[in-house]
Amino acid sequence: MTPAPTLTTARLVLRGPQKRDLAAFTAWVTGSARMAAVGGSGSEREAWYGFISGIGHWNWHGYGFFTVTERDSGIAVGRVGIINHVGWPQPEMAWHMFDGFEGRSFAFEAACAVRDWAGRTLGLEPLISLIAPENTRSIALAMRLGAVEERRDVVDDEDCIVFRHLSYDDSRAVTQAAGAIA
Repeated sequence: MTPAPTLTTARLVLRGPQKRDLAAFTAWVTGSARMAAVGGSGSEREAWYGFISGIGHWNWHGYGFFTVTERDSGIAVGRVGIINHVGWPQPEMAWHMFDGFEGRSFAFEAACAVRDWAGRTLGLEPLISLIAPENTRSIALAMRLGAVEERRDVVDDEDCIVFRHLSYDDSRAVTQAAGAIA
């Protein structure tokens, strides 16, 4: 469905979005309290458009959101990837864990793999993350990944903190210390 490669970590498989992922994505968009951190909940129709635009993003840019699945069960647990919308300062590494799958370090593990792939394969480095100031969990994850606050900005009419990630070469020690890449 997409030109996305498959990335594998100790506990996860990251792959391009597939039709079977739409239900989990729709449940997250329409019902998760975590949506408040990314612009608010949406309708089933908005979830559909978001899902389809994600597939288009892969075809347009050659990168996008990976669907993150548990390696053993194959269950979709979230999305992590690189996005770059019109008017954004540069490509962003972003993450969304579906309800029930936060707090297990899945986002960290997947983000380490994506950062490595984006730098090594695409030459996209060092990446940024645009995080709402009230999104304390994402701020904590960015800092755990070794990112530093670069500036405060407004992107798409939303206040955000721009975090600058380490280059993938510099991040290897962080990733290896956490045992995130198999």
